Amino acid sequence: MLFHRQKSHLPSPEEALRGRAEPEFALPERHTVLGNPLAGPHPEGLAVADFGLGCFWGAERKFWQAPGVWTTLVGYQGGHTPNPSYEEVCSGLTGHTEAVRVVFDPSVTSYGALLKVFWEAHDPTQGFRQGNDVGTQYRSAVYTHGPDHQREAEASRAAYQTVLRQSGYGDITTEILPAGPFYPAEPYHQQYLDKNPAGYCGIGGTGVSCPVGVARAGDA
Repeated sequence: MLFHRQKSHLPSPEEALRGRAEPEFALPERHTVLGNPLAGPHPEGLAVADFGLGCFWGAERKFWQAPGVWTTLVGYQGGHTPNPSYEEVCSGLTGHTEAVRVVFDPSVTSYGALLKVFWEAHDPTQGFRQGNDVGTQYRSAVYTHGPDHQREAEASRAAYQTVLRQSGYGDITTEILPAGPFYPAEPYHQQYLDKNPAGYCGIGGTGVSCPVGVARAGDA
């Protein structure tokens, strides 16, 4: 029963694990596919977007394949525990979800285009799960950088909710919040499916296309 509660209950700050002041590992310097620095410095003019859509192994691949993406980095976001380990996140006692940080070039692609990748790559109606992966760390989330991205994400959620409902799906459970601390995951998680092409990928969408051009920042 305790295990089930941890998988279906977001801990309060008081319940969360204590964590640590510094990470216990050093990140690889460069992205194994895109060749650019994982954690920066990033060239001037690039933008950042953070998404949670289930197991971050397959989620990261969706974004590094998208046009205009400069680098991707997987990590933990939306919780309370500083610098958590993967095992701690999987315990359900940190409050984090598995997230992908996407650094992109707005002159090549748009935040709206990345939102379309996000919505179509998973089922955002499943709550604390994604397919067979069950737990709070698999919840759907968008963590925004600035009010324009917040409005655009909320507008895209409303637009996608309409077409999902028409296709027989329930309510979207995606949380859309201003981005808090992003804690990079351990090196072996970074670009996992590039290093392990036959590795597990739990990402699967609904098959319902997300409307394009309806989620501009000024529409909400």
